[in-house]
Amino acid sequence: MVNFNGTILSESDSNLTTENRGYKYGDALFETLKVVNGKIFFWEDHYFRLMASMRILRMEIPMNFTMEFLEAEILKTLEANDLLKSSARVRLNVDRGEGGKYLPSNHEKVNFNISSEVHNNPFYTIDDQLSYRVDLYKDYFMAPGLLSGLKSNNKAIQVIGSVYAKENDFDNCLVLNTNKSIIEALNGNLFLVKGDKIKTPPLEDGCLKGVMRKQILELLAKDVNLLVEETSISPFELQKADELFITNVIKGIVPITNYRKKTFKTDFAKKVVAKLNAKLRLT
Repeated sequence: MVNFNGTILSESDSNLTTENRGYKYGDALFETLKVVNGKIFFWEDHYFRLMASMRILRMEIPMNFTMEFLEAEILKTLEANDLLKSSARVRLNVDRGEGGKYLPSNHEKVNFNISSEVHNNPFYTIDDQLSYRVDLYKDYFMAPGLLSGLKSNNKAIQVIGSVYAKENDFDNCLVLNTNKSIIEALNGNLFLVKGDKIKTPPLEDGCLKGVMRKQILELLAKDVNLLVEETSISPFELQKADELFITNVIKGIVPITNYRKKTFKTDFAKKVVAKLNAKLRLT
């Protein structure tokens, strides 16, 4: 069951057509949420990122799009799918409906739809036995700027890059911008660990304004023994790093174990995961 503008419908009756602007032009935004026992992880951060993104795309934000309203609609969707008392992955999508070419025929119209599915792990964990191999994706590059950091439906590089990774037996790829700096992985932000220095690409380089990225930066900032920098990362730095890890809301932290001939440790990532789970238990 899906939620279409507040009405619970079967997927076949969801009112999404080939004329939908999200389908035709990528004129849509989305948030991927992790919900456990009815608790939406980092909901406030997701909500404000969505509102900021809608303003950047010049979407008219409906008066009823409050944080409380959308939260209630998410929980209503989970209840309809019998997922309110379990772990779930939720996608909240907003678009400008149907009509028009590049210019929307009804500029003020905004639809939302919510879908959900079971997510098996309610906690953030790291599997010691799991290898995770990555390489650079160099067929196409991201242009730095506000649009690159949006969670929009235009994810061509992520799609093609994922196909490339599968074809070459990689678990993920690292994306570069037009300045040839590494900005992120295909499905999350990147952190580099070298001694007591932690680096992650700045938003100005074109990386996603990740909700989990924000959480990790806040946790690391509390450790006075660490030097945390939001600064550009060159491909040449990767093999000199002690650790590399990817962050996103669904999986938390995913340590990279192999990049080309280099094998990385996972000790620091495990410590950060422990702090992240402790924070979630306290909030």
